[in-house]
Amino acid sequence: MENFEFYNPVRVVFGKGSHKEVGQKLAGHAKHVLLLNTGSSYLTTSGLLPDIKQSLTAQGIAFTELTGIVANPHFDKVEEGINLVKQNHIDFLLAVGGGSVIDTAKGIAGGANYTGDVWQDLYEGNVEITSALPLAVVLTIPASGSEVSNPSVITNTEIDHKRTFVSPLMYPQFSIIDPEIFYTLPKKQIAYGIADTTTHIFERYFTQTKHTELIDGLCESAMRTIMQIAPKVLADPTDYDAWSQIGLSATMAHNDVLGMGRQQNWDSHEIEHEVSGLYNIPHGAGMSVIMPAWMTYVYKANPDMFVQFAVNVMGVSLNARDENAVALEGITRLKKFYTNVLGIPTNLRGLGVPDQSQFEKMAKGAVRYQDGQDNTLGQFKPEHWQDVVNIYKLAF
Repeated sequence: MENFEFYNPVRVVFGKGSHKEVGQKLAGHAKHVLLLNTGSSYLTTSGLLPDIKQSLTAQGIAFTELTGIVANPHFDKVEEGINLVKQNHIDFLLAVGGGSVIDTAKGIAGGANYTGDVWQDLYEGNVEITSALPLAVVLTIPASGSEVSNPSVITNTEIDHKRTFVSPLMYPQFSIIDPEIFYTLPKKQIAYGIADTTTHIFERYFTQTKHTELIDGLCESAMRTIMQIAPKVLADPTDYDAWSQIGLSATMAHNDVLGMGRQQNWDSHEIEHEVSGLYNIPHGAGMSVIMPAWMTYVYKANPDMFVQFAVNVMGVSLNARDENAVALEGITRLKKFYTNVLGIPTNLRGLGVPDQSQFEKMAKGAVRYQDGQDNTLGQFKPEHWQDVVNIYKLAF
């Protein structure tokens, strides 16, 4: 196990009707809130947004709305939000949504007080901010784990770059998770969200760090739970108990408890960001394609880890089979879970990527290759841009 320092300041408020408490939670901390959401009609017809607005009004908290946020959220919404903050003297952000809305809120929170170039310095660069606006979350889909994490992943559509801005100042102050809110989610969104959750665990689980038995077991338990419960929420989206397990799993998958004391990876996410940034593919769908391809490409760098996954999570029997066969069978069963249970394609063609013409461009973007500089990506098995091209080919 490696030395580590764990920090996660997010207060999680979980349970039925908890979204109605948002005004009370903000009372004394906010005077004028920027209320971010997608603008989808279901937020109103379901009663969710009216409940939240009523809760804010009851506490004398003014609000200005920012709507129209889309999947793979765009930088222009971050800019629009920063302008609204300055024009309306907004002192708190409230994101009502999933990862796209929350990541937009984080970008606004981190960029509102920054006087430089927000995109170039914070998303493309690594400038550290010294202040941020406070934010809170009412979660509408369990998937990204953004409700308990601090990155903001945003696409700049002018240059087709999808980049991540991270700061410890951008953790939400609190996040409300009410599983009843998830009842009206379309099945595709449920499936994409579940796939995304599994990959957040994988990025932490597959490691070269030794003596991590406790966290290995927690990761494996979370993965088994997700795979056991997923068919239940897909069959009955109003199953509160099943949603409670999925919702809490998504939160646990990304609050970094499962990353303690181990080297983490995250190259699969960087590889996928290039795909979804260019082709506007839902992130969870893209991860269900990239992750098995990455596994297939790198498993020989630590076959024992993949055998452990195959046996402890995917139920593969060791018998007399060699470790390569066991490891590959585990990956095959994961792909079957994505396709047969979640109904998601596991190749890029199935997601609408027409050919391999952009693979080199995407691979160089993933490793931040520039002016001949040969960077690598990942910790489990460091990959050059040529390796990333091979992963895209396996995924195609």
